[in-house]
Amino acid sequence: MTTPAIIQGGMGVAVSNWRLARAVSQEAQLGVVSASLLAVVQARLLQQGDPGGHLRRAFAHFPLPGIVKQVLADYFVPGGIPKDQPFRPVPMPSVQRNPRLEGLTVLSNFAEVFLAKEGHRGQVGINLLEKIKLPTLPSLYGAMLAGVDVVLMGAGVPREIPGALDQLAAGEAAELKLHVEDRPVDQPPVITRFDPQALWERVAPKLPRPRFFAIISSATLALTLARKSTGVVDGFVVEAPNAGGHNAPPRASHTLSESGEPIYGPRDAVDFPRIRSLGLPFWLAGGASRPGKLAEARAIGAAGVQVGTAFALCDESGIVPELKRRVREWICAGLAHVRTDPLASPTGFPFKMAQLSQTLSDAAAYARRLRRCDLGYLRSLFQREDGTVGYRCPAEAPEAFVRKGGDIAETTGRQCLCNGLAATVGLGQVLPDGSSELPILTAGDELRELGRFFDLSRESFTVRDVLNVLLGNAPALT
Repeated sequence: MTTPAIIQGGMGVAVSNWRLARAVSQEAQLGVVSASLLAVVQARLLQQGDPGGHLRRAFAHFPLPGIVKQVLADYFVPGGIPKDQPFRPVPMPSVQRNPRLEGLTVLSNFAEVFLAKEGHRGQVGINLLEKIKLPTLPSLYGAMLAGVDVVLMGAGVPREIPGALDQLAAGEAAELKLHVEDRPVDQPPVITRFDPQALWERVAPKLPRPRFFAIISSATLALTLARKSTGVVDGFVVEAPNAGGHNAPPRASHTLSESGEPIYGPRDAVDFPRIRSLGLPFWLAGGASRPGKLAEARAIGAAGVQVGTAFALCDESGIVPELKRRVREWICAGLAHVRTDPLASPTGFPFKMAQLSQTLSDAAAYARRLRRCDLGYLRSLFQREDGTVGYRCPAEAPEAFVRKGGDIAETTGRQCLCNGLAATVGLGQVLPDGSSELPILTAGDELRELGRFFDLSRESFTVRDVLNVLLGNAPALT
């Protein structure tokens, strides 16, 4: 397999969809789909009538037709539901096995990767968050059934993933340990388990094992993963704190700037010689769309760069066209601003949000939203007094969080990323009052500088336009 110069970031909920990944891969770089909430994304697309018939085309190639039949019966609506009708809910991930949710998760990840790989021979990756563990194993298996080439994972320490890939590739069951708050240390760990054999009437097939790239922010984490993971780590994406989405917390300072943002300092600088000493390929992420950055990365021994935000504004990305148009105009007017919010994400990681009106970055819009948790992908697990496992999210209604033993202070400023990011790609839930969930737009700090890629006289802005600038095949706009 070739080593790409450019990795397209796996962004948000369906921002890095199959169309974007496919376009990047067709240009001989690594296109990446996002696995986040894919079961919800595709269940809602099916309820919209499966525009273009793409999902059903992919489903026709899925080797387990019984799962396809069940998913279509549960969610497909010919012609689509009325726009003012709420989407049918998808079961929330839980420790207890739910065969229907498991089948939907496997199928949706298969379909996303299948469509991204369809009609070309380029490489396709899939991005997952370590913090979202419950759907990880069926997500990986579905992607592997479609022949995914690379698995990328960040937002945590994914030591168990390389070994899980080995087991799934062999058709064997895999397990991940789950963090359960309030669980005594002398009790056995709670695990999530996925057995491919449960899906098959014959022996589960052996599958190609994809490469695994860990998304990291320090040389210490790179060394830990390279030496202590359950299987082989094949490379690293080294992400700086100016990258979009979730960021690693600062290592030294717990104070905030005057604008209420985390302060990064010398201890957050990456020791690239130590990473280089591992002998594994690595890519730089964060501010990497600047012309000349690829050459700088290679000069310090990197294989290339990972770029997210510039691709997020391409025609091929999943962000709804009207929102992309507004953001491009905002950038060209010199008004773009991104804030690193230390509280927004239920995960506790700093999270970058573009400060744009008619999104949940608007304080008034945030205050009007009735807090709820109806998707559940960022819920934390906790142990109840009777020893059973419960689920809570600091972005849910504060009274519900406290009733489950949570600290009221943890609810301050939290955003429902699940619903907000789904709305960003046109899949926001319709609320009881007839309105819809508002979007959350995450972007890297370089958002304000992306006018170098486009001007408002052009209606189209594509993956090829971005790659031409990144690879030096076309000058940036001045």
